[in-house]
Amino acid sequence: MPVQMKFSFEPAPIVPEVAKQGAEARSPLGWKWVEASVWSERMLAALGNGVKGGKWYSLIDKVYNPRTLKAAWKKVAANRGAAGVDKISIKRFRSNAQFYLEELERDLRSGAFQPSPVRRVNIPKDGKKTRPLGIPTVKDRIVQTALKMVLEPIFENEFLELSYGFRPGRGCKDALREVDRLLKEGYIWVVDADVRSYFDTIPHDLLLDRLREKVRDGKILNLIKLFLKQEIMEDMKRWNPISGTPQGAVLSPLLSNVYLHQLDLTLHQNGYEMIRYADDWVVLCRSLEEAKAALSMIQSWIDQNGLQLSPEKTHIGNSLEMGDGFEFLGYRFEGGSRYVRSKSLKKFKDKIRSKTRRTRGDSIEQIISDLNPTIKGWFEYFKHAHHHTFNSLDGLIRRRLRAVLRKQKKRPGSGRTGRDHRQWPNAFFAERGLFTMYMAHTLARQSR
Repeated sequence: MPVQMKFSFEPAPIVPEVAKQGAEARSPLGWKWVEASVWSERMLAALGNGVKGGKWYSLIDKVYNPRTLKAAWKKVAANRGAAGVDKISIKRFRSNAQFYLEELERDLRSGAFQPSPVRRVNIPKDGKKTRPLGIPTVKDRIVQTALKMVLEPIFENEFLELSYGFRPGRGCKDALREVDRLLKEGYIWVVDADVRSYFDTIPHDLLLDRLREKVRDGKILNLIKLFLKQEIMEDMKRWNPISGTPQGAVLSPLLSNVYLHQLDLTLHQNGYEMIRYADDWVVLCRSLEEAKAALSMIQSWIDQNGLQLSPEKTHIGNSLEMGDGFEFLGYRFEGGSRYVRSKSLKKFKDKIRSKTRRTRGDSIEQIISDLNPTIKGWFEYFKHAHHHTFNSLDGLIRRRLRAVLRKQKKRPGSGRTGRDHRQWPNAFFAERGLFTMYMAHTLARQSR
């Protein structure tokens, strides 16, 4: 009979500040982000000092520790999300959390845990295309989160600075700043590489080999293998994947970074300047010859590691030439300037159109109040784009609002006439608090 452990729902303790002395901090957050019930000061010290043979054993008890599962449940609950195939929603799980968490602890401790099938849905992507998204059960998301809490610091301690995606204290803006710095230093030739269906094609056996380089707890590895082979249900079809990490799984971003870490090392050790965000990366070079050599090295690594480059999305270009630049994290770099890539621009315009339908019955003040967070958030990310972008978009937004006002006055039209501009000038919308991107961009430049 497995030992029963009661779950306490007091807040988990924060790792003491002194704990980060055990290992060199690899992110702006240091080691403050780790789960204290797993990563004690002693374990963090082991990260810094190294463990015997460089491999970690006996980690499964950290996963099924009630405090770890409770902390994992809190994260899953905060992220909300839909119910899986068992129909147990976040709300339903919360109503009986003590029972469910004790059940998970028992199954993990005894080795009886088996993940449920993943419910797959297809979400819109770039117009008519769709992207598959897996929805695991709440229980499976909790176990994967607990696994991530245990494993992430081990691999985070190995990852290079050039990797920015899905890592604590790092993000898109950090990656873009590094791209900007290198371009200004003369690294104008760019290898823009794209792996075809990366998340769906990672070879399971090679991925597990990467994990074994640092983790030798067989029960942990078997648990990950169960999730990799997890049955997928879509409509009336059911199958077990033979490769890939399912998009939507909590563990997927970490596992994808683990797999590409060897590519990071290969390029870094050969002196190349690479910036990677998950499966999206660029290599910046000083010459065309250097760029060709980098692409050859990338192609060789990709071939040896069971992946494929997308020919139509992989190219070498000179970022100073118009029409020969590259796209990265929503931006397009070309002609020595930075622009919003067309797909990102279209997505934003579609959002604006959905919020400014002429049939919308709200007051113009209410519509502006609804629009402003969307506009401000978009501007905050794309504020380094060419200033012409903002003037054009401000004009589009005001035209859409004028069309709404015409409709409210029972007049057809799209708000483009001179009469509309005179009746509702730019100042009319400014007085009602409409956020103007061109003005915000101008003020930001003046304050530098």
